[in-house]
Amino acid sequence: MFTRVTLLFLLSTLSVWAQKPTSIDSLITARPFTEYVKHLSSDAFEGRKPFSHGEEVTVKYLETEFKKMGLKPGNNQSYFQDVPLVDILSKPSVPLKLATTNKELKLNYLTDFVAASRWTDAKVSLENSEMVFVGYGIVAPEFGWNDYQGLNVKGKTVLVLVNDPGLADSTLFKGKTMTYYGRWTYKFEEAARQGAAGVLLIHDTKAASYPWDVVRSGWSKSKLYLQSPDNNHSRAKVEGWLSKETTEKLLAMAGKSTDLYQQAAKRGFKPVPLGVKASIALDNQVKTSVSKNVLAYLPGTDRAEEVVIYTAHWDHFGKGEPINGDSIYNGAADNGTGVAAIMELAKAFTQLKKKPSRSLLFMSVTGEEQGLLGSEYYATHPVYPLSKTIANINLDILQPFGRMKDVIIVGKGQSDLDDIVEEAARRQGRFTRPEFNPAGGWYFRSDHFNFAKVGVPSMYLENGVVSIEHGEAWGRKKKEDYNTNHYHKPSDEYDPNWDLSGIIEDMRLLFNIGYKLTTEPVYPGWKKDSEFKNITRK
Repeated sequence: MFTRVTLLFLLSTLSVWAQKPTSIDSLITARPFTEYVKHLSSDAFEGRKPFSHGEEVTVKYLETEFKKMGLKPGNNQSYFQDVPLVDILSKPSVPLKLATTNKELKLNYLTDFVAASRWTDAKVSLENSEMVFVGYGIVAPEFGWNDYQGLNVKGKTVLVLVNDPGLADSTLFKGKTMTYYGRWTYKFEEAARQGAAGVLLIHDTKAASYPWDVVRSGWSKSKLYLQSPDNNHSRAKVEGWLSKETTEKLLAMAGKSTDLYQQAAKRGFKPVPLGVKASIALDNQVKTSVSKNVLAYLPGTDRAEEVVIYTAHWDHFGKGEPINGDSIYNGAADNGTGVAAIMELAKAFTQLKKKPSRSLLFMSVTGEEQGLLGSEYYATHPVYPLSKTIANINLDILQPFGRMKDVIIVGKGQSDLDDIVEEAARRQGRFTRPEFNPAGGWYFRSDHFNFAKVGVPSMYLENGVVSIEHGEAWGRKKKEDYNTNHYHKPSDEYDPNWDLSGIIEDMRLLFNIGYKLTTEPVYPGWKKDSEFKNITRK
């Protein structure tokens, strides 16, 4: 674990900018970046889905380009790290049934509920599993909160609210800014640690920050998970969601009301047995295979054992349901731009006359769209010691909307990396701001999060919206148009009319951040209010 002296850190943050690397503008330009994006998002790459021909051509292309730059294999003698995955398609053979002693509620799959299992068993079932409402399902000692205190949920099914109590009471947790305890993935993890057999999350559009259709779409398909020695039996048998309307019917049948939600946001909340039993049977179609992270390494000089990692996920959705006759989900912005950017950054670092003191790892990871799987595998099977990993800089979707005055730090306030970003942005005449909807938990939705979970300070920047040429309203509209009409759709394609000036400026910003981290003896840590501050890097 690093020892951090705040005064020294701040002094070094101020001093490093006087040591500006040579000709940054000439090192990072549009032409190579454009070629990288065009290749990665072309139909020949078939949407870059793991386990497909698209993966084969993608990882080979990345290996070839990194070799051309003179970068070394990042995993001993290989540019690849194998990521063993399991693909599970869960379908109810017996739909979810909720019953009291004298009432019964049979639910419709996809309309009323979704459910799946991470267990690799061909058949998984719950039979008359007692249901307990556990509020937000959080165990957070640093916030003085334990929704499971005194409760034994072994064999039971827990009903859980998404988000955290701060959404209802701004004096709790971090107020409207979601902590990791509010993320739906945490709810499943904690319920499994408590021994629950089933976990059902209550969907609410505001709390989840997305509508039921997103849940329905994502859970109707097969899902990829990391392979596990125990065949994922450490997880709950059944994980799923109930729609808001279905939950209200459940509570009414149990003689309860949605007043439970308000009670759950108060200190001292006690779990509420519902007097309802849940039954369901799932058939699982299981396939195992191996995907690949791509790792390229630039060794440092006098502090080579210390490493800074740039990440961007290479995967997208491959071929899928046609929209306007197009079935290839090319993923040009998501995340062809991020991968192209770390390639351009890698090239720039190799061209420096004076090589960085610390080492750099440029890693393009698999399985982000399936649940941040490639980065999770690396974080739990690191090639370079986490205790010597200075920081992770993650790139995910760079928007071609031109130059912006602002820089969005997702999860602003988590780590000392914010200070470095802010100084680098000021040098460009720009300002930083947090994401617009911190209640959405965006810090937990891309690959940097898996590094944070193991204690490595991690950062993720989004494009700003205050367009230098067109103003903020225009910038917000452009971002909204992408999210509504192109995000995770076949129309996310490369366009020769893209305005890349903002992306180029952002890449130079990201270069300067990495340059500081690899040339100065700074050891960024976590802010005092971060939920990751007590994690020891092993």
